[in-house]
Amino acid sequence: MKINIKTVTGFFAGTLFLALLPSVANAQAMSPMRGEVKSFSDTFAVKVYPANPYTHRIRIEVKVYDQDFRPVNARVSPASFTLGGRFARPVTVMVPFEGQDTRKVRICTESIPFPGRSSTQIKAQVCGKFLGKRLQ
Repeated sequence: MKINIKTVTGFFAGTLFLALLPSVANAQAMSPMRGEVKSFSDTFAVKVYPANPYTHRIRIEVKVYDQDFRPVNARVSPASFTLGGRFARPVTVMVPFEGQDTRKVRICTESIPFPGRSSTQIKAQVCGKFLGKRLQ
């Protein structure tokens, strides 16, 4: 039996190519990721929906930062909760204008590893950008 070297090389190259293709990976999610809100009051409200793409539950914290990732004194309800597998839930964020006519903030969903878990302890963060405009 005679084996063609080009056929064997092509087979191994194709196998290597398929092995190196990126596999489908689940990622923590939040929607919407961007938004513009207009308000007549001293605060503006944003409703976001953190989602858990995994089949197991995860611990979630929602935090608010300014455009330079400095913490903002915003009210988040609920700020921390456990989210079941393949589930999303609404979170309301109230951001003060603090005397400004416009305010750019980043609302971030952070997954917090459960203590004592033997699996990898990774803290994931997904952030969306939001602009609040105060109407006179």
